[in-house]
Amino acid sequence: MAKLTLLTACYNSAETVGDTLKSVNAQNYANIEHIIIDGASRDNTVDICETLGTRVTKIVSERDKGIYDAYNKGLTHATGDIVGFINSDDYYATGDVCSEVMAAFEDPSVDAVHADLVYVNATQTDIVERHWQSKPITRKALSSGFIPAHPTVFLRREVYDRVGNFDLTYRLAADYEFLLRTFYTHEVSSCYIPQIWVRMRSGGATGGNVKSILRQNNEIRAAQQKHGVSCSTARFYTVKIADRLMQRVRAQKAKAPDLLAAR
Repeated sequence: MAKLTLLTACYNSAETVGDTLKSVNAQNYANIEHIIIDGASRDNTVDICETLGTRVTKIVSERDKGIYDAYNKGLTHATGDIVGFINSDDYYATGDVCSEVMAAFEDPSVDAVHADLVYVNATQTDIVERHWQSKPITRKALSSGFIPAHPTVFLRREVYDRVGNFDLTYRLAADYEFLLRTFYTHEVSSCYIPQIWVRMRSGGATGGNVKSILRQNNEIRAAQQKHGVSCSTARFYTVKIADRLMQRVRAQKAKAPDLLAAR
């Protein structure tokens, strides 16, 4: 049975990491390696991981340079055939997610899979605020600003050997740059699974902070230029705003599964 590595980056995440751990514990796929990369938390995040993380195989707790540095560090410890990221304020929607991921990778021609994600209220996680509905990845879609939701993306381990790790010069959009590099520059093919795999709490580094949102968008535009993506400023923001509005419209219709609520 192929091994799946799940990497969780966290820092002072005592209030939320328990949900992440429980959702990994509940996965019905047997061969999971769950690695925690903690940035030397000052609360009891590590204690919670040690107590609740029944599928945690390794915990590294030390100071780092931020979430993308933690991602890169996690990749050095990953031994699975397939690698995915589930952060400490996210959790899987159902117990079938990892089985669905690994079933897709039974096709040797598949190097990546991705799916859908919903943003939930930070405190009332039964409330869906936005529904990030993905689609098959094409160069045309990427040129228009589309990118799959990173927590739903799983890659074969050897893809990182070919594509490289996260570029730390991007403080807020290194995941976008990495995915653009993966799917646009290196043309790694991905299989889209039209299922909601991840529930993400609203907020984060750019949640509501206008200055951070602008900086993130500037980094995204810089990444597009770096990789030769031709997308006008007007088109970029038109597509982005329209997509954000549609996420909220879809949230009104979404009956998103919630693994933790069902338990």
